Amino acid sequence: MVLPSRRKIRQEINIWRQAALPGIIVLFVVIIARLTGLLQVFEWTALDALLRFRSAEPTDDKVVIIGINEQDIRSIGRYPIPDNEIASLIKKIQNYQPTVIGIDIVRDIPIQPGHEELIKIFQQYKNIIGIEKVLPPDEILPPPQLPPEQIAFSDIVADKDGKYRRYLLWTKNPKNENEGKYSLALRLSQKYLSTKGIDIENGKDDRETIRFANTELPRFLSNSGGYVGENDTGIKTLINFHSGSQPFLLLSLNDIKTGNFNTKIIQEKIVLIGVTAISITDFVNTSATVKPKISGQIYGVEFQAHATSQIINAVLNNRPMLKVWSERYEYLWIIFWGLISIMIGRLTQAVWKNLLAVVVTVFCLSSIAYLLLLSGYWIPLAPSLLILVINGLGLSAFAFYEHDKAQKHKTDERQYTIEYTFTVIHNGPLQTLANTLRQIRTQDIPNEQLILQLEKLNYEIRAIGEYLRLETLTQDESLRLGSGVKIDLKRPIHELFYEVYTSTLARNDLEYFNNINIKVRTFDPIEDHYLSLENKQELCLFLEEALCNVGKHAKGVKRIEAIGKQEHNLYTLMIKDNGCGLTSSYENKSTKQLRNTAKNLGGYFKRESLNSKGTICEISWNLGSNRKRN
Repeated sequence: MVLPSRRKIRQEINIWRQAALPGIIVLFVVIIARLTGLLQVFEWTALDALLRFRSAEPTDDKVVIIGINEQDIRSIGRYPIPDNEIASLIKKIQNYQPTVIGIDIVRDIPIQPGHEELIKIFQQYKNIIGIEKVLPPDEILPPPQLPPEQIAFSDIVADKDGKYRRYLLWTKNPKNENEGKYSLALRLSQKYLSTKGIDIENGKDDRETIRFANTELPRFLSNSGGYVGENDTGIKTLINFHSGSQPFLLLSLNDIKTGNFNTKIIQEKIVLIGVTAISITDFVNTSATVKPKISGQIYGVEFQAHATSQIINAVLNNRPMLKVWSERYEYLWIIFWGLISIMIGRLTQAVWKNLLAVVVTVFCLSSIAYLLLLSGYWIPLAPSLLILVINGLGLSAFAFYEHDKAQKHKTDERQYTIEYTFTVIHNGPLQTLANTLRQIRTQDIPNEQLILQLEKLNYEIRAIGEYLRLETLTQDESLRLGSGVKIDLKRPIHELFYEVYTSTLARNDLEYFNNINIKVRTFDPIEDHYLSLENKQELCLFLEEALCNVGKHAKGVKRIEAIGKQEHNLYTLMIKDNGCGLTSSYENKSTKQLRNTAKNLGGYFKRESLNSKGTICEISWNLGSNRKRN
């Protein structure tokens, strides 16, 4: 196995430091979005989808639902269902020896006929649980004939998208802070498990939660899973819905009346009585179940059955309840997949390879999230998928591609420089040297000619050195003029002015330069600390543009002056010609560019025709006000 060299490792680190930055920015943006709650709905949707896609579980035979449906209401001929029908239903169910009966129907006031009969039933049986509503603003009293231990609240709490994923197990009595209230599912579970010798207790690992034997019910906290800053008063838990198209046995009121069912399915079971008629709007919104009777909704009594079933089966069958990781591990998980997405962008820059890698990675991530959910853990899926898609399919791949493209371009330029340098050396200094050596060997060269040959060799070698020096300059340190000449902006400004002036006037593509007979140029030096590289670049471009305007527009020009003069702290750069002068007052793009240069320097710009003949273009600025920043 060949280990990478230190040089390659340093190169790779440098690549990651430059090209991975966009991917890291995306990672932190997603983390911030999650911290502020912007991803809550996406995480809830992912949880619902994972719960819905689970393989079907066997129908839970511990919980039976007696649903009063549309046909039952029509046969009775009225709604609400009168007390005598409820009393008759409970009495018949009691004949089949259920462990506990939960009545998920409000009975705070008499519904005649049969109220006295219902009172007797409540007083006779101790395994009946009636409901109340305790959370404001919809408080409803329980059946007055039931003692406190046979009363539970049926209040449920929706998420911000209107769907239900949590269940309130216990809450303080709003009217008496020293008194606690049990939910219907918790009261039913307590009654059922007590017959198995299992009592309700405080948790051990979490003293604030509820425990049955060795099973602690995971307590919902304000930032559990994909939730951010949610209300966590009371004791809530996430709902691990029973999967499958028929999670519970469902009988109707008419089935009980006629005895059209196997009576053993009720014996020693939890029986929940509720309304399953579509005309009665007792529905709970959820996307976590399969094939509901109404799309996106289940019956309220069915939701209570799911909450009860998950407690019972967690205690008796070790069926997992939904838990979450600590926030530290959740964000480490998101960061891990963020780095994976950046690695995909680094390793697979071909489009089809990139797409394949992202698809495979998304499948792996989703599979891990699914398998962990089966074992009871809800992990951050939506943020990780979001990062994978943005970074893996686009941003990081593009950043690494552009970085490699730039590196390849630099390599190509370096290779070209090497080859060009070799050609110049071969055609220049080496030829001169070979010719000189040949003449020395034949002793056929005078000393004066030998000196000239050596001086030529010295010039050619120095020219190559200057070329290589210019090629190593960065884009900010150099400027390529319209003449093709590349200048070093680190040189003094007056030298740069001379080079711009000379190379520009030598251009053959500007026709009026050929007519100039008199050329005057003089440039006072400027101390380097007054000008930044950017200032130098702007001034060189200003001079070049002003000279080019003479070559393009100064018809009849015979004389040109380019003067840079400093008086005290005021420096003036002037280009003057004796051509035809300005032919229009219209300010073209070139003039606007010159004016902007003056503005950037905090100076003044002037361009006008002279009274005699010609044009003057001038920029002046105060050196003290433009001292470059260190």
